[in-house]
Amino acid sequence: MARKGSLRRWIVLLLTLAMVVGGIWTALAFVQRSEVLISERCTAAGGGSAELATDQAANAGLITAVALRRGLPARAASIALATAMQESKIRNINHGDKAGPDSRGLFQQRPSQGWGTTEQVMDPYHASNAFYDALVKVPGYQSLEITDAAQRVQRSAYPDAYAQHEVMARAFASSLSGQTAAGLDCSLRAPDEAGDPAAVQERLSAAFGGLPTSTDGSTLVLDAEGTQAWAVAHWAVANAKALSITEVNAEGRSWTRQDRNGWQPSEVPAGQVRITVADAPAQ
Repeated sequence: MARKGSLRRWIVLLLTLAMVVGGIWTALAFVQRSEVLISERCTAAGGGSAELATDQAANAGLITAVALRRGLPARAASIALATAMQESKIRNINHGDKAGPDSRGLFQQRPSQGWGTTEQVMDPYHASNAFYDALVKVPGYQSLEITDAAQRVQRSAYPDAYAQHEVMARAFASSLSGQTAAGLDCSLRAPDEAGDPAAVQERLSAAFGGLPTSTDGSTLVLDAEGTQAWAVAHWAVANAKALSITEVNAEGRSWTRQDRNGWQPSEVPAGQVRITVADAPAQ
């Protein structure tokens, strides 16, 4: 009887363990499939690795695109991104602080100090251009430490604060300027509304200037290669959440929104960037 009781306990123990393992496997499978539990974020590599929230990444894409449109180097974008992170967390905020109550926008520029009107400094394009207008007047800014160059522009009460954002700034500037191929990836949930290729084209033109494009159904197509192709492609990934972009192809690689494995080999030929938006979700 004792032997049968021991055998019964072993069977119960094994069944319990099997149920626990099965429950863990089921929970993990649910987490992997669940859209709700996806932590939306963007990761950049290039001179380091860093993460930003999706809205921050979209603003970083705009700041970097403005630098490229002006013919400025990636170093200028690094300085601008470190500055914007310290001043506003790279968000277009409409308030200041005790030190600068009229400060506004991505760079917390003050209308009272000649940066433009309140409406202008709240315009990310104006704010970015105003920052670069001041930066290029700094002698030798490209060879300065990022925190030193930022301080020459901003004249902050906390001149050393910009240094803490250098790794993030270099990583995102390197990817968003196209210097690092396939360097930007965003983890996103499925879009909840249809995208519009015309809206993508309008936002793209505002950031980079007029780029020749065509439309193939729900896909925006433009000819670009090398660093320009990657700059546009990474900009599209950074804006994928806001613009309901589901796929980006560039230089023989493809980023797909539902794929959690980053950039993969693509059959789309090099020299062409294709940006595809979502169709209307099923009712």
